[in-house]
Amino acid sequence: MKHLSLMLRNSLFFLTLILALPGFRAAAQSRPDAAGTAASQSAGISAPAIPARITQAIDETQLVRLRGNVHPLARAEFDQGIVADGTPMKRMMLLLQRSPEQQAALSKFMDEQLSKDSPNFQKWLTPDQFGKLYGPADADIQTVTDWLTRQGFQQIKVGAGRTAIEFSGNVSQVRNAFHTEIHQYTVNGESRQANTSDPQVPAALTPVVAGVLSLHNFPRKSFTHNLGIHTATRSIPGKPQFTTTSGCGTSNAQPCFVLGPADFAKVYNVPSTLDGTGQQIAIVADSNINPQDVADFQALFGLPANPPNVILNGPDPGLGASEGEADLDVQVSGMVAQKAVIDLVVSEDTLTAQGIDLSAFYIIDNNIAPVMSESFGDCESNLQTAGNQFFNSL
Repeated sequence: MKHLSLMLRNSLFFLTLILALPGFRAAAQSRPDAAGTAASQSAGISAPAIPARITQAIDETQLVRLRGNVHPLARAEFDQGIVADGTPMKRMMLLLQRSPEQQAALSKFMDEQLSKDSPNFQKWLTPDQFGKLYGPADADIQTVTDWLTRQGFQQIKVGAGRTAIEFSGNVSQVRNAFHTEIHQYTVNGESRQANTSDPQVPAALTPVVAGVLSLHNFPRKSFTHNLGIHTATRSIPGKPQFTTTSGCGTSNAQPCFVLGPADFAKVYNVPSTLDGTGQQIAIVADSNINPQDVADFQALFGLPANPPNVILNGPDPGLGASEGEADLDVQVSGMVAQKAVIDLVVSEDTLTAQGIDLSAFYIIDNNIAPVMSESFGDCESNLQTAGNQFFNSL
């Protein structure tokens, strides 16, 4: 049997709070579809005619630098030279932005969604509705996609919420379109590639285009802390049922007392009636899992069998370096909400795209679930301007 992920993090406490809030839980069970459309219409929400903001002809000699988009580790001492022109750069995203008027309207509407005195209280929007209300105009979308096509990019896909456009190409096309070189770097014995300077885009596009995510493959970080192997101590009265042989104490040599499902429910006052029935949780991942790990975990703790749905957003990456994180998130979310539908959304890392970013975007842009769990992170400086824009808009 493979390892069982029994670790616990603060993010799980946040997840528990979300599941335990009656107002959120009741609202989240109502997924916006045709009914959501009718509800939004009854609340006076309508899609106005969005004016085009790209009003000038695209001049490739008039460029604007998208500042703050060179990874801090793309440094000269790590530089191994230029990457070959034909090297693929798959699943990049061009980030789109709202007009100031749209942003003001969206902020007002989001406040109203949370105000019980507003007719827009809990009037959720589908991604398509969101895009039509707060995304760029059709004409602007067409202008941007036409520009990407002329640059030679392929697999161009506009998100339903109109917050980003996915596209793929190669190093030569990226250099010509965004006016930056792509170099290879070796950092801590690992090979990475990244842009050497801030990307640039034609000035005419900047009313709509906010940035590029991303031109490098420096990874996000999983914050799982492996505490070792557990041993059962059920026969000793007054002792926790599970401990690890090491992992705690100043030298990590002391045993740790692990929280099982019943312990977690006791510590955080999870009502026995709150079992996740009717709820759906989407897990962000860049690695697949062995479903037997989940079955073994549930059997070990006497939980009802509840295998996750594995949703592949693109090629199956198989069992990657962050398999343990995916195991942990699926097992513990299902431990807290034992009857909830657990969706593991898996996206492959590429030389230019983070699989977890692609998974998070897929979950939201396809309205997969009302609750999403992402257990990866990084410093804002490593996310750079485009990465912060991406997560703030998500």
